[in-house]
Amino acid sequence: MHPLERLESLGLKLPAVPQALALYLPSQKVGNLVFTSGQLPLVNGALEAKGKVGESASLELAKKQAEICCLNALSTLLMHIKDLSEVKKIVKLGVYVASHPNFTEQHLVANGASELLVSLFGEQGKHARFAIGVSSLPLDAIVELELVAEV
Repeated sequence: MHPLERLESLGLKLPAVPQALALYLPSQKVGNLVFTSGQLPLVNGALEAKGKVGESASLELAKKQAEICCLNALSTLLMHIKDLSEVKKIVKLGVYVASHPNFTEQHLVANGASELLVSLFGEQGKHARFAIGVSSLPLDAIVELELVAEV
């Protein structure tokens, strides 16, 4: 099944490429790799939720925010390829989670993105990953995500 068909079957759609919030490119292709800039969980240019996990945001909300970040990152791949079916492998995923100092389940927040990637790309969606807690993110976002894809 085509990645976009899988996306639709999950009730999701790929958004337009989010506009950069400062002086950077949304993604950059080098050889056969595409590196995305950090993507926030913007929906139509705005955050639907703000805060820190373990304080004002739940784990489930943060997982959903990671999924939205991942959709935004995937959309930036289309700056370099015609279609998501050209993705050969998701190489690496990096997830930053705005967290209360006592929150230690950033890896579970990152699963919101990892599960989506495996759902869309199967074995090619499995990736290396890091998930870390940070004191704050731009615009008071809960999650920021970057990925590297082989195309």
